[in-house]
Amino acid sequence: MADPDLTTEFTMPPLEWVRAFEAAARLGSFTAAAAETGLTQSAISQRIGHLEKRLGAELFHRRPRSISLTLEGEAWLPHVRNALEGLRDSSEALFGGGRKRLVISASQSINDLWLLPRLRTLQEATGSQINVQTMVVGAHEAPQDDILRIRYGTGDWPHEYKLRLYSEWIVPVAAPSLVAQGGNWTDWPRLSCSGPRPGWRDWAAAYGIPTTPVARLRFDTFLTTLGVAKAGLGVMLASLPLVEADLAAGRLVRLEEVALKHHESYWLLGSRDALSRRQWQAVAEVMSE
Repeated sequence: MADPDLTTEFTMPPLEWVRAFEAAARLGSFTAAAAETGLTQSAISQRIGHLEKRLGAELFHRRPRSISLTLEGEAWLPHVRNALEGLRDSSEALFGGGRKRLVISASQSINDLWLLPRLRTLQEATGSQINVQTMVVGAHEAPQDDILRIRYGTGDWPHEYKLRLYSEWIVPVAAPSLVAQGGNWTDWPRLSCSGPRPGWRDWAAAYGIPTTPVARLRFDTFLTTLGVAKAGLGVMLASLPLVEADLAAGRLVRLEEVALKHHESYWLLGSRDALSRRQWQAVAEVMSE
C-alpha cells in the first residue's frame, strides 16, 4: 500500500491569500497592503497566516515595527508575481479589461505643449474618456492611485508604470521681431522662469557668456515665459522638445546650435489602479518622444 504522505496532492491556496502575500511583500508592510487592497491590517495578517500554514513555511519575519521576507518568501515571490501578471494580462486580452475613464494630472505647460497635440490620438488608442486636470504650481507629489500623473524629475518614483516623455535639452530662443533688431543675442533682454530647469547662470558657466544683463522679467511658469518670448520681450532658455512646434512654425528662432543637456525631464507615472497594462502600452506609445 502506498504511503498516504507520498500520494497526497498539493492543494492550491485561495487567490486572495496569494494576493495578500504579494501586496505585503511589494509594499513591505501589512498595513500598506491592507490600504491598497481595501482590507484591514488584521485581515491581511490572517490571510498570510493561513497561507503560511497551508504551505508549511514562514514567508515573513515579523518584528514589532517591520516585516521582511524569509528565504522561502524571497524564492516564491517572483513566481507569484509572474502568475498574477499572467492572469491579469490574459484577462485583459480575453475579456477586454481596461478603465473607461482615464484621469491625467499635469502642469498647464505640459498640458498645452505636449498633451494637447496628442490628445485625439490618445483617446483613439485607449478608447477611454479622458479627464485632464491641471496640477497646481508646486504640487509635485505623485501618489500611487487611479490618476496618471506627469511630473518633472529624475524618474525615481515607486510607480509600476513609468515613462520618460523626452530627453531634456535647453536652448536660447527669441521671437523673429527681436532677432530682426540685430546685434549679439547675449546683449538682448533676458527672461527668467522659476523651476527645476537650468537657468542663465548654468548657461553662462557652460558656454562662457556674460551673466549680464540680468533678467528683469521673471515668471513662475514655462508657458507664461514662452508667451512673453513669442511677444518679442526677451530671450528665453527653453526646453527644446516643448518649443519644436514654435520653431518649425517660425514663431521662435533658435539662437545657438549647442544645447545644454539636463538630467531631469517629464515623466508619465501610473499604477494598476489607473489603467490596465494594455492601456498603459497604448498610452506610452502615444506619449513618448
